[in-house]
Order: sequence, then structure tokens, then C-alpha cells
Amino acid sequence: MWKEFKKFAIKGNVVDLAIGVIIGGAFGKIVTSLVNDIIMPLIGLILGGIDFTSLELKVGTAIVKYGAFIQSVVDFLIIAFSIFLIVRSINQIKREEETPPAEPAPSKEEILLTEIRDLLKQK
Repeated sequence: MWKEFKKFAIKGNVVDLAIGVIIGGAFGKIVTSLVNDIIMPLIGLILGGIDFTSLELKVGTAIVKYGAFIQSVVDFLIIAFSIFLIVRSINQIKREEETPPAEPAPSKEEILLTEIRDLLKQK
């Protein structure tokens, strides 16, 4: 069982996935900082100085923090759009690699040799 686990854990896909998770976590922190420290204060300023993190609604004894939810939605949209752009770029690169190069036009010598061949076939 240990050998099988070791073989599974060392496979390239598992290592790539682990790297992706680590980079994704770091990227999430960057986006959260971008939203919390740059975007939301600017949006709040445009909307009259509203601080979205402090927006909450009291229902009886429960407190609904919908401002934090709005920030989370903005975080998600930025992350989703960034990932979309990355995947789109990768797909374009793959399409360019998969497209076979166009055949070059025949040279003058090839055209001449083809005509000679065709004339010889006719005789």
C-alpha cells in the first residue's frame, strides 16, 4: 500500500495540482488585498464614503453582514475573470501550436518539373 501511495503522490498531475493550490492561495490573498484595500474604498468613495465592511443588518439578535458578502462577491468576480483570461491565453497558444503550418507555394523549379512530367506522360 505504501508503494502504491508513493507512486500516486509522485505522479506529475498530483505535484502540478499541489503547486496550483499553493499559487491559488497566494493569488487569492493578493486579490483580497486588491479588493479590500484599493477597489472597495474607491467604490465607497464614489458612493458617498460608504465602507462596505461595516454594512450590516440587525434582525432581532442576529447580525447579517451583507457588506462582507458584497466584498466576497467582488473578490470572486476578480478571481474568476483573472482565471478566465489565463485559460483563454493558454487555449490560444494551444490552438496556434495545433494549427499545422500552411504548405509553402511550389518553387519555380517544382512547377517546371511538374510541367515536364505532365508532358512526358502525354507522350
